[in-house]
Amino acid sequence: MTSILIAEDEARIAAFVEKGLRASGYATTIATDGRTALDLATTGLFDLLVLDIGLPGLDGFSVLRRLRADKHTLPVVILTARDAVDDTVAGLEGGADDYVTKPFRFAELLARIRLRLRDDRASEVTVLSAGELQLDLLTRTAAVAGRSVALSSREFSLAEAFLRHPGQVLSREQLLSSVWGYDFDPGSNVVDVYVRYLRRKLGVGRFETVRGMGYRLVSAG
Repeated sequence: MTSILIAEDEARIAAFVEKGLRASGYATTIATDGRTALDLATTGLFDLLVLDIGLPGLDGFSVLRRLRADKHTLPVVILTARDAVDDTVAGLEGGADDYVTKPFRFAELLARIRLRLRDDRASEVTVLSAGELQLDLLTRTAAVAGRSVALSSREFSLAEAFLRHPGQVLSREQLLSSVWGYDFDPGSNVVDVYVRYLRRKLGVGRFETVRGMGYRLVSAG
């Protein structure tokens, strides 16, 4: 199983990333300070590092600089504030492989991670299926009974959340967190709106409403 090290000191974000990665089939470890992150990253036990720039003790730039100075080739995806353009440039020039700006959606981070792991993960599942519905995770395309269906980025991410948990009831809060990110508004009805979009495009009977609980993917729908 692919192992990912999450170096993030904000507990809410670390838990959000860890939950999403584990649901996507990855093993995870969290480091909440730079020195611990550096020690773990050099063990050879991890396949990728998600690295926050603003770590205590030893900041993300220093962790990255020491990793590369010691010839460690571990792929690194940095997390940086949206308005910190200089930080992003410095991170990439310092040896980072990619970056995601905060606040971010999990689907965006996952796509970056998959891209950096792709060369080493030829055996990773790249197509999710449920009945006649198929999602290709690499090309981000959908098909029903062999017929291509155009989905927006959010629609695809929502469909992916359902296909990763077939038959399982997913609450609106779970779906908001997974698709819209850790800064979601729990009072929003955006999940209901997007489920309607998916029903219209992928089949009305495919997504079942479980009253008072959420929604469930019906494979045969």
